[in-house]
Parts: sequence; C-alpha cells; structure tokens
Amino acid sequence: MAPTNTPKKPFHVAVCGGGIGGLCTTIGLLHNNISVTLYESASAFAEIGAGVSFGPNALRAMNLLDPLIKTGYDKIATKNAWESKRKFWFDFNLGMTEEGWGKSGLKAPGEDGMRIAQVVAGDVGQCSVHRAHFLDVLVKMVPEGVAEFGKKVEQVEKKGEKYVLTFGDGTTAEADAVIGCDGVKSRTRQILLGEKHENTNPTFTGKYAYRGLIPMDKAVGALGEELAKNSQMYLGHHGHVLTFPIENGDTMNVVAFRSKKNGVWDDERWVLPMKKEDMFRDFEGWGESVMKILPLMEKPDVWALFDHPPAPTYYKDRLAILGDAAHASTPHQGAGAGQAIEDAYIISHLLGKVDSVDDIEKAFKAYDAIRRPRSQKVVTTSRDAAAIYEFEDEGLGFDLEKIRKRLETRYDWIWNEDMPQQLKKAQELMGLKANL
Repeated sequence: MAPTNTPKKPFHVAVCGGGIGGLCTTIGLLHNNISVTLYESASAFAEIGAGVSFGPNALRAMNLLDPLIKTGYDKIATKNAWESKRKFWFDFNLGMTEEGWGKSGLKAPGEDGMRIAQVVAGDVGQCSVHRAHFLDVLVKMVPEGVAEFGKKVEQVEKKGEKYVLTFGDGTTAEADAVIGCDGVKSRTRQILLGEKHENTNPTFTGKYAYRGLIPMDKAVGALGEELAKNSQMYLGHHGHVLTFPIENGDTMNVVAFRSKKNGVWDDERWVLPMKKEDMFRDFEGWGESVMKILPLMEKPDVWALFDHPPAPTYYKDRLAILGDAAHASTPHQGAGAGQAIEDAYIISHLLGKVDSVDDIEKAFKAYDAIRRPRSQKVVTTSRDAAAIYEFEDEGLGFDLEKIRKRLETRYDWIWNEDMPQQLKKAQELMGLKANL
C-alpha cells in the first residue's frame, strides 16, 4: 500500500532532490514511519531525458521498497516486441563497413550487421520507461505536504544538535539528518567532501552521445520489424549505437555514442543542440542499419558523458549522499538509476531500525560500507563496458569470440544481487540481528 505521512520515529530527515533516488528514498522512509520533508529545487517534479532502463536487480529493489512502485512501473514499461526476444537485454551486432574499418587503418573483424552476441538479462530482458512517466508513478505515492518546491539547497550546517539547510530563496529548514539526492552536479556532495577535494566534481569520460527518438512506424519502414522493435546495439571503432523501444512500442529510442578525439569537453553545458552534419561526419563509414537510423532521429541533442571519481565516503555525521550525487555513472550498463533504487531501499530500512537521533550515524556508516563498493564498481565497469563496445579494450581487442564470452556474463553480478541479503549484512554492521 502507498505510504502515509504518519511518523512515529523521534527524528526528522531532509531529502534534497526530487529525482528517482530522492522520491524512492522518501517513499522508503515514510514506510518506515520516519518524518521526512523532500526539498526539490525546481517548481515541480520533472525529469529530463527520454528512455531509462532497469535491470532485474532494480525491479526487485522497487518491489522491496513498495510493490506499488513495481506495479506502476510494469504498467508503463516497454519490453522487446517479439516473444522470442523478451529475455534479451540487447542483440550486439557489428555496425561498421569494411571501408569504415579501413579508414582507421584496421581490418574489419567481421561483416557489417553480423550478430556478435545476445545477452540474457534474467527474466526481464530489455525493460525501459520514459523517465518522466516513471517519475509520475513515484510522485503519486508521496502524500500531500511532504514535498516543498523551489528549494535549491546551498548550505547544510550542523548547529548544535540540528542540521540547518539554507536554500537559494533565502529560506532555511531544520532536520536531524540530511540525505543528498541532488544529482550528478550535487551541492550536498560538495558540502560533504569539500569543494576542493580532488574527487568531488564529476569528470568527463571522453565520450558523448547523440540522443533522439524515431516514430516506430518510420523505424520499421527503414529497418524491418526485428531490428526496430527489439533492442539492438551496433558496435564499431570508437563508437556504438543503441536502439530500444519505448512508450509501449510507439517510439524507438536512439543513442549514438562517440569517443571525443582530444578527450576534453570545453563547453560548460553538458547538453547541446545537435548539428546533424556533425553526427553524419562522426559516423562516416558505418553500416547499413546505422545509416538508416541516423537521418530519422527527431529532436536530437548531444549529451556529454560525465561520471564521478570514487568518493572516499558517502556520509559524515548525519549527512549522507545517495544515487547520482554519490556515484553518477555512464549509461553503458543501464544500471545507474537502478543503483539509486538499491540505495533508497538500504538507507530507508536501516533508518527504520533507528530509535534515537544518536544512532542515525550508525545507519549511515552501515549504508556507506555496503553500498559504496558495489555502486562504485558499477561506475568503473560502465566505463569498461564502453571500451568493449567500441573495440578499445586492450585485452579483448578485435576478437569477436572473446568479446561475445565477456558480454554474455559480465553483467550477472549487477543483475543477480540478493537485496535482502545486502540489507542483512548492513544490519549486522549496525550491530542488529537482522529481522527480514
């Protein structure tokens, strides 16, 4: 059942940021009878971006937080259209022509369009939603009066036994604990680690992506049903292109990734309007499918891909960070948003075992110990994934058989995680006997 705002715990938590991580955390805290206020910087809940994927682990974490999240997600989620493709995360195909390989002075490892691998993702396969639609599911579960808008956090200071939050509009608020869920450009991360700490700010990963949407009827007309209605990845040298269906199969989501030659992103904006001629130049020498996809992309833009260097901690005293504020990742494993949901499940259930303000730090310490290694591994292995897709992995090189074997097993540790077991370990670290 949806959470009610009937707190019983003797402390109040401020959640900063109303994205997927902040909303899931708020829902989890309310279920654990914890008083919470969610502060969102915008004037209303809103998500930028288009499709977002969730793996089997994330769907289980949703269900553990609140079965209604999973039910709401299932109603809006889109899977591969063909029954025979339902269990596959992606079909991996070669996406460059022989001439394209030749321009890089390389011999083509195989023919354009050749299938390299099919990766099975548990019983979930490729499963995605429009970000804004998923946010709507979560927003409906937060009771009236819990969220405050136009509250961009600028300072978090400990004053006596309380934390005082100062917002951009000049107002302040008090809380016993603060959880920062304010995204990749997180202010709470700066406050926690220090603005000058070498690992505070996100770093450019050397890759950028063209993103756009194609009406499914146009995609089918260009590519045929199999390639248009089921998730595909086209691999090439220093680039890859992925497509998957969203919006109940009415739309094909397209993301075309490239490595930046000098590895530097000069613009202070991370999302830019796209010049189609730049994209065509970037994918010169690519194969038939990619050449059919690119001209059809509607409302395309360019996204610079940043991630976080590993934070030495996710908490200090009674201030913690979660989701992209803690471990922003590239999208190459479709795992970033799922980590925020795992975080929310663990932190809210640990705080649910706390009965005094003094013990909040114990919960945050256990959360950090359990969540930091796993979520930071997602960040590093996501970079590794892009190197494999773009033939930049020195160990695998251009050996398609080695690449196939690696792709078929490399995601299992993300997808097969036992979340109740993870919570049990965290509770043991808090000195509690797990009661699951």
